[in-house]
Amino acid sequence: MSEDACNETNQYLTFKLDEEIFALGIAKVREVLDYTSITKVPKTPDFMRGVINVRGGVVPVIDLRVKFGMAPTPQTVNTCIIIVEIAMEGDTTVLGVLADQVEEVLDLDPAQIEPAPRIGTRLRTEFIKGMGKRDEQFIIILDIDRVFSGEELAKVSGGEELAQGVG
Repeated sequence: MSEDACNETNQYLTFKLDEEIFALGIAKVREVLDYTSITKVPKTPDFMRGVINVRGGVVPVIDLRVKFGMAPTPQTVNTCIIIVEIAMEGDTTVLGVLADQVEEVLDLDPAQIEPAPRIGTRLRTEFIKGMGKRDEQFIIILDIDRVFSGEELAKVSGGEELAQGVG
């Protein structure tokens, strides 16, 4: 990995899902938006809440809480949408990710990051880059490119095409 890539990946945007703190490498984050109305798209996976209009473009919105087996994200004053870029098979896909609230941009040294836990063979943890530690609190660092399978992203992109007339 180049020195620039190392420097980039030391900064993370932290956010809450339920009581847990998650983080995304800042290089994957385009922007953070206040919660806005989401247009539902029929026949999409449960974790896809719908689509929003971001500067004239249709952006699918994903509920990571549902994807991770939690209760759906409730809409509160702190709920926001993190716009991320996901690399999949050479293409870049732009997605909105619902978060209960965004915390901060945090610098983590590689020494503060433990490898992802190995939890047998039945639980998928390849989308966890590592476990950051700040004070006594763990921060789950996501590899957003691996959270969704190619098949799931294809379904989400299909929803995007269905919604071209929406917005």
